[in-house]
Amino acid sequence: MPPAPQPAPSCPQKPTTGNQKAYVVAWFLCLVFYWLQYSTRSAPSVMVGELVSAFGLTTVGLGSLLGLYYYTYSLCSIISGAAVDRWGAKYTIAFGALVLATGTCLFGWGNEWLAALGRLMQGAGSAFAFVGAVYLAARGFSKQHLATAVGVTQCAGMLGGAMGQSTVAWLIHDVINWHFFWIDTGGMIAIVAVFIFFLTPSERKAGATSTHPAGSMFAPYRSVLSNPQSYLCGLCSGLLFLPTTVGSMTWGISFLTQSWHIGYHEAVMRAAMVPVGWMVGCPALGYLTDRIGRRKPVLLGGITVMALSVAAIIYLPGNTFPPYVLAFVLGVASGAAMIPYSIIKEVNADEVKGSATGAINFLVFVMSAIVSPLFAAFLQHLGHGQPLTGVQFTQAFSFGLAGIVLAGVLTLFLRETGPGGKPSR
Repeated sequence: MPPAPQPAPSCPQKPTTGNQKAYVVAWFLCLVFYWLQYSTRSAPSVMVGELVSAFGLTTVGLGSLLGLYYYTYSLCSIISGAAVDRWGAKYTIAFGALVLATGTCLFGWGNEWLAALGRLMQGAGSAFAFVGAVYLAARGFSKQHLATAVGVTQCAGMLGGAMGQSTVAWLIHDVINWHFFWIDTGGMIAIVAVFIFFLTPSERKAGATSTHPAGSMFAPYRSVLSNPQSYLCGLCSGLLFLPTTVGSMTWGISFLTQSWHIGYHEAVMRAAMVPVGWMVGCPALGYLTDRIGRRKPVLLGGITVMALSVAAIIYLPGNTFPPYVLAFVLGVASGAAMIPYSIIKEVNADEVKGSATGAINFLVFVMSAIVSPLFAAFLQHLGHGQPLTGVQFTQAFSFGLAGIVLAGVLTLFLRETGPGGKPSR
């Protein structure tokens, strides 16, 4: 058996007040990184026509190109979690931001193979944002406020997701060419990487400069992945992410224009209400779980509301509810997907916090990586090569609703880790 990971002598469990403030500043910078990477993740949904025309792709081809993001994101979630546990946040987060900056610039070059390489690099670099932000939050905030901090972190990401749809749609049609959007955004991310490097506290990690084999940095994953609760957390959260990663942020606008027959700009604004809802739901539900000291009741409540709102969106006429209401409610309830991120950190040892976050990110986004091209292929199969209609979207989105219900079933087997509830076996 490998030796148990030892905490770094210079990184105590309770940092000094000065260190905590420095970690909070670094956490805030990482939020900006996370905000920008979410913008790059959702922006392609508002330029589907431009991308298809520029690259000469079919529906399946574009879905596969955009889905490349999730392959490297899921893989590098494992790497980023191990890296911050071994080397700390200063170098690993700045490195991830630079990789994202490079990939973002390449995507805007207008060449298909460069766009594919750029999308792969975007996913790889983006994987360091959320893992790094949670790592820094765990050192800058008390344990009693961890779930709230995680919720605020995801709130920042969803703000980027909303702007990646509403603001980017306006920019590329009225201000700048879509190519320049990607190149300019890459430059902004590079600047953020420089600030992260210089303002994040340095850490001396035990074993980071030792003669231990490189593979030892992944030793914490043996502990995390041998815990069945880790898989339950990942599967539950992954199923709850699919309605946004594959649904709203990729096909939501097409669904609204084809099923509800509304104009493009109105569809963009409505789809953007899902990440706006996340901005409210993630911190609010995180705060609620901290407030009542229990995780599972809030998680189950969010899943129930998610299922009802998705069913209303795909089965009821578009004018049944006032505009923006259903998308906003779905987004708020989807904030429950972040609760398993708190649970997995609480069902695993303190010294593997970064690896626990990396593990759940891997499980969540490998599901998106697999489902994204399959969903595109399924849509094309339903349409028999013809333009898609609302009927095909309804049939395809029904599988997302089934996934939400399955997440509710899996939640019943999760351990209650909140301080206000008795842990269940």
